[in-house]
Amino acid sequence: MEGIVEKRKFCINQFIKAIDVRLIDSNGTMIGIVKTSDALVLAQSKSLDLVEISPRANPPICKIVSFAKFKYELNKKNKESIRKQKISHVKEIRIRSRIGCHDLEVKIRRARDFIINGDKVQITAMFSGREMQHKDLGVKVMNKMVAALSDVAELDGKISSIGTRVFLVLGPRKNKKE
Repeated sequence: MEGIVEKRKFCINQFIKAIDVRLIDSNGTMIGIVKTSDALVLAQSKSLDLVEISPRANPPICKIVSFAKFKYELNKKNKESIRKQKISHVKEIRIRSRIGCHDLEVKIRRARDFIINGDKVQITAMFSGREMQHKDLGVKVMNKMVAALSDVAELDGKISSIGTRVFLVLGPRKNKKE
């Protein structure tokens, strides 16, 4: 999980190439624009490092901080942002146009569980042979599922068809009542 810290190389102490830098103190207060050599002397007098935070700024922004502590806090912030991300998956439920009532109820129940868990559900109606001439029957079954799941899900996009399959995607409702 050391992604950004290890990929991004920071210039510290004598490796900073800029002549002037915008300096931030170890307390977080802005000191202003100073010569790099003066900033380095100030950092060494506090037994800390001079770390180039933003090298592309004009002049570059440097901070007086312990480099090990800086890397640790950056790693911690990285892990926290990764932990807060909501990962949703698209689960697929396949049906046929001639599905039985009880089988349809089972599929609806399963889709409801997926949606309540925060996942999206792709409903795929499959056709073969002469069923291709009656795709409207499969669409009717899909519409029944959408109506049955309308309390917890909403339609993402519209119904699309590719070859022998018809798709639609349901996602969790935005204003879902807890």
